Amino acid sequence: MIRIQAFSQLELIRRVPSFRLLFLSTLASGFGTWLAVVALTVDVEHRAGSARWVSALLIADFLPAVAIGLLLGPLLDQLSRRGLMIAADVARVAVFAALPFVDSATGIVVLAGLSGFATGFFRPAVFAGLPNLVSTEDLPSANSLLRTVEYLTIIAGTALGGAIVAASGPDLAYWINAGTFVVSAALLWGIPKHLLQAAVAVSRGHWRDLADGFSLLRRSRALQAVFWAWNLAMLSNAAVNVAEIFLAKDTFNAGDLGFGLMWSASGLGLVLGSLFAATWLAQRGLTFVYTAALTLMAFGAAAAAVAPNVWVGIWCMAVGGAGNGAAVVYNSLLVQRGAPDRLRGRAFTVVMSSNFAVLGAGMVAAGPLTDAFGARWVFGGAGVVAALAAVVGGLLVRRASVRIPELETEPPRPVSLAS
Repeated sequence: MIRIQAFSQLELIRRVPSFRLLFLSTLASGFGTWLAVVALTVDVEHRAGSARWVSALLIADFLPAVAIGLLLGPLLDQLSRRGLMIAADVARVAVFAALPFVDSATGIVVLAGLSGFATGFFRPAVFAGLPNLVSTEDLPSANSLLRTVEYLTIIAGTALGGAIVAASGPDLAYWINAGTFVVSAALLWGIPKHLLQAAVAVSRGHWRDLADGFSLLRRSRALQAVFWAWNLAMLSNAAVNVAEIFLAKDTFNAGDLGFGLMWSASGLGLVLGSLFAATWLAQRGLTFVYTAALTLMAFGAAAAAVAPNVWVGIWCMAVGGAGNGAAVVYNSLLVQRGAPDRLRGRAFTVVMSSNFAVLGAGMVAAGPLTDAFGARWVFGGAGVVAALAAVVGGLLVRRASVRIPELETEPPRPVSLAS
C-alpha cells in the first residue's frame, strides 16, 4: 500500500507541467551544487592547507541566509518569486564560471559567499511559491518530492564530485555546476510567474515590512511550532554532524570507511523519510507524524551513542535520517499553512535564518564538547535534545490545530501559458 501511494506521488510530476519544471530545476541545480561542494572544499584545502579556511568556506555557504532572513526577507514577497529564482541561478552561473580563474583561498571563499547569498533567495522562493503551483491536495506530495530529490542530489552529487575532482581537479566541477544553473534557469523560465505568486505584496516601508515577518512568527502557532521544535532539532543535528567522524573513527575504530558508511546511511534515511512523509501524513495526521519524526531523530542519535560497533551504528543513523527527512517536509507544510501568500516568503526566510544561526552556534559548541566528553556522550546529548524537540513540536502542532492540506490561500487559478 505504501509503495502504491509513493508511486502515485510521482504521478504529480507528469500531471502538473509547471511542477515538473520546478522539480527538474531542483534536480539540476542541486546536483551541480553538491558536485561543486566537494570541489570547493578540496580547492580551499589545497590552496590554504588549513582547517580554518575550510570552516570559513562552510560558514560562507549558510551565513548569507541568516542575513537575508534578518534584513531582506520582504523581497521574497514584493518581487516576482520566479524572477528572483532565475536571477539567483544567473548569479550562480557567474560565480562558478569565475571560480576556475581564481588563484587564492580568499577569492574562493568570497565567491562561495556570493553563491550562498543567491541560494538564500532561491530556496525560500521555491517553497513559498509551491502552494500556488499545485492543488491543496497535492501540496504534501509536492513538498515530499522536492525534498527527496534534494537529498538524492546530495548523495549523487558528492559521489560524482569526488570522482571528478580526483580525476581532473576542481575546475571541471565548477564548469559543470555553472551549466546546471543555466539548465535550471531555462526550466524556471517556462513556469508562468503568476503560478508561483498570487500577487506581489505592497510595501509599507522596508522596516515595517521586515517587522511584519517577525510579527507573523509571534502570531502564527504553526510557525511557532517549527521555530521552537526545529531550532532544538538543529542543535541536535549540529552535535551529530560534528561528532559523527569521531564516533566512527575513534569510538568504533572503523576508519574512513566507517565514517563513509555512516554518512551514506544518514543520506539513505533522509531520502526514505522525505519520500514517504506525505504517505505517513495521509495515514496518521500531522501531530502524530511530526512528533514521530522528531522522535525517530532522537532514537537514532541515542541508539548510535550506545551502539557496540559501526555495523549497528549505520542502522541507527539511517533511522535518525529518516526522521530528519520526514520532519523537514512537515516543517515546510507548517510554514506554508501558517503564513498567507503575501507574507510566506518572509516566513520562510525568518525560520531558515534562525535555523542556520542555531546550527552554526551548535557546531561551534559541539567541537569542544566532543573533545571534552567524547563522541558517545555528545550523541547521547543530541538524542536528549531531539527528544525535547519532539515534545515541544507535538504540543505546539496540536495547539495550532493545523489541518493539512487545507490552506489559507485560494487554489491556483487557470492562467495562460504566457509568462
